[in-house]
Amino acid sequence: MNEHRSDAQDQAGMPTTRSEQALAEEAAPAETDAKLAELEDRWLRSVAELDNVRKRIARDAERIRAEERSKVAAEWLPVLDNLELALSHAARGDGGGDAVLEGVRAVRDQAVTLLGKLGYPRHDETGVPFDPARHEAVTTVEREDVDPGTVVEVLRPGYGDGERQLRPAIVAVAKKVE
Repeated sequence: MNEHRSDAQDQAGMPTTRSEQALAEEAAPAETDAKLAELEDRWLRSVAELDNVRKRIARDAERIRAEERSKVAAEWLPVLDNLELALSHAARGDGGGDAVLEGVRAVRDQAVTLLGKLGYPRHDETGVPFDPARHEAVTTVEREDVDPGTVVEVLRPGYGDGERQLRPAIVAVAKKVE
């Protein structure tokens, strides 16, 4: 049965001569070192890939949080608009609604504060230069007392800054008197 096996090998198939044993022993560390280097390379690549996945997940989570915060803040805008409308109507009343007027003002101030805490400060400044990134001009007014291009009236306040702007302020802008 074992007639095909050479005399230089023992029953387990291992080399029996001294030179064959020496070659086998020298090949084993080289193969081990190559395998170790390959495993270390795969491990380093896996660690780098895991780090990239963590960073991508963190960026995606921050983007989603910012989008959701914008949605919530945008939902508050009609509430603020209605409070502004109620305040303007109450101010024209007969004076019996002073308590209601103060209550509505307090709610409006609370809502404006909340939007500011969410990162969307209110912009309703007059006397500032018109900035198309922050303002939307819907009308012009001839005024001699201010420079042309100056915001003279805020018809609807804006909220937010830069890329985090919910809406621009709707304004009237001064123009040259003709």
